[in-house]
Amino acid sequence: MQFESMTDTAVAWEIGRRIEQIRLEQNLTQQQLADEIGLSRVSYRKLVAGSGKFENIIALLRALGKLELVERFVPESVFSPVELLKLKGKQRQRASHRRKAEMDDETNYQDPQLDEKLDW
Repeated sequence: MQFESMTDTAVAWEIGRRIEQIRLEQNLTQQQLADEIGLSRVSYRKLVAGSGKFENIIALLRALGKLELVERFVPESVFSPVELLKLKGKQRQRASHRRKAEMDDETNYQDPQLDEKLDW
């Protein structure tokens, strides 16, 4: 399947279709599976139609015994030890505050062309 050529909605629908196939292979009703993950049957149907929360999809895969599919869905990327050492000193821990001088420059900015147009 060519996911790159599909819309986000189409990809979500295809994932839901595949989950439904797994449910049918395990001979479970929608209601049984919905009850197991704490959803109503209507919410379950919305989930497999592609409009569900990611947490509920994870719960659904867990209930179906297919949580390992998440590993293939988003595999962990591992840096080489050398790359980790290079990045070690450059990792940001938090965002910095805006400097007072930068904020003063922005609030005191005057457009010279605007002053010429105004008749004060």
